[in-house]
Amino acid sequence: MKELTLKSERARWEKEVLQPFLEEHGERKGRFITVSGEEIKRLYTPEDVQGLDYDRDLGYPGEYPFTRGVYPTMYRGRLWTMRQFSGYGGAEETNRRFKYLLKEGETGLSTAFDMPTLMGYDPDHPLADGEVGVEGVSVATLRDFEILFDGIPLDRVSTSFTINPTAAVIYAMYIAIADQQGVPRTELRGTIQNDMLKEFIAQKEWVIPPKPAIDLIVDIFEFGIKETPKFNLISISGYHIREAGATAVQELAFTLADGFAYVEAGLERGLDLDSFAPQLSFFFNSHNSFFEEIAKFRAARRIWARRMREHYGAKRPESWRLRFHTQTAGCTLTEQQPLNNIIRVALQALAAVLGGTQSLHTNSYDEALALPSEEAVRIALRTQQIIAHESGVADTIDPLAGSYFVESLTDEMEREALDYIGRIERMGEGSLLKGVLRGIEEGFFQREIARAAYEYQKRVDSGEQVIVGVNKYVIEEDHKPRILRVDPEVQRRQIARLNQVKQERDQAKVKAALAGLRRACERGENRMPHILEAVKAQASLQEIMDTLREVYGQYREPAMF
Repeated sequence: MKELTLKSERARWEKEVLQPFLEEHGERKGRFITVSGEEIKRLYTPEDVQGLDYDRDLGYPGEYPFTRGVYPTMYRGRLWTMRQFSGYGGAEETNRRFKYLLKEGETGLSTAFDMPTLMGYDPDHPLADGEVGVEGVSVATLRDFEILFDGIPLDRVSTSFTINPTAAVIYAMYIAIADQQGVPRTELRGTIQNDMLKEFIAQKEWVIPPKPAIDLIVDIFEFGIKETPKFNLISISGYHIREAGATAVQELAFTLADGFAYVEAGLERGLDLDSFAPQLSFFFNSHNSFFEEIAKFRAARRIWARRMREHYGAKRPESWRLRFHTQTAGCTLTEQQPLNNIIRVALQALAAVLGGTQSLHTNSYDEALALPSEEAVRIALRTQQIIAHESGVADTIDPLAGSYFVESLTDEMEREALDYIGRIERMGEGSLLKGVLRGIEEGFFQREIARAAYEYQKRVDSGEQVIVGVNKYVIEEDHKPRILRVDPEVQRRQIARLNQVKQERDQAKVKAALAGLRRACERGENRMPHILEAVKAQASLQEIMDTLREVYGQYREPAMF
């Protein structure tokens, strides 16, 4: 009876109120869609959520299916961890940025690395020339890490590392520094990104082929659940998938498919699911469509919880919880009128908070031009602090729950993401690990993302998708902000330090450690203890990665048409 009343009342409103108003005033031209191209209805009512069951679909914060948040108190208990981009030049410059941001109220460190470090090359390699310290910090040996974390007690900070192909080496360096400081490994907190599947799908930074790359990730799981139980051993990343042009649904689906693939890889190794699943974390993008992003985060928690419990049989609630870091969307930052980026970042950050993120990185307004300046990164941090302390949104849990629009959008995001996950699973004949690998080999993900990026760009080019300052409200600009430039002296300094380390180290120890790593690779043994031994012997990052290259070869992406 209530459903009939809703339908009849809506029909009456449309006929008696809406239609006459439209005839006289009309509506704005064009389609009403999200950034991803999803149609948005004029009005959402209880009809749009009539299938919603509170206990089954929402529940309470801190309880299955975690739609409303992974902890019972959320931000009333503790605010999200505030991280800002840190990493440029050499270890000295980044160490100063760490200390500056901690003084300004940052609550967790975030370390980005330069391209040579990401790709496993030392600063003296020909391919590193001109790139040392340019888009992140340059690291070659443990000596660099000693400087990077000088004066920073690892038992009192949480550190995130944005690194993938060489993640095992960076993780080993962090452990080695903790050992030097006398910090128990069991007390180390932080996250290593360590997500190679999204590299093969979207970001395109790799060294060894997919299968041995995944095996190395599982080595980190196997090693880390015993050695660093408070440390997130992977950050399964949708951020870069979205930056490559994916829709919100594609970001959600492909990221979760990758996450389930890593679960299956761990199970294939014989690891106990409830021993490693609590140390898996996620990393999402927060784009411009405010409500779509909030719905994406809520749907992600629900999908993960349900499949982990009902499909994989995880027993511990900690294994069902999807904990995630968020970064505002770098691809939305514009070189034109760069101060507009402050507003974009604030809205994206607010969506992340309303969506229940555990950690947040707000981009700086000048990042479309260069690495962030000190002033810009402070404004980005202040954006988080104002949301936390002045807006009131952190005072109640999941404040948009029950919104007809948000709940309907959450359900729709879940349905569409599950459709994608089902397709990937069928590609792997029941295995998401095999399905993701097959999708990479056959270019499935690349084609889907490319198609979405093309459709979005068409809307921008036509003016249907407005980018303020780019295709509308354009002005002549005669001023650009001062940007951070990395001194070429950094490269010379890094090479000199590397040479000094190589002259002073015990060459026999380095040779023995690298030989041990090679044997572990050839025998299929866990490589982490050998990488840690090599790092402590002052073997360079490239020497360690060259050992892997020699055993497994270097990956080349197949041509895609």
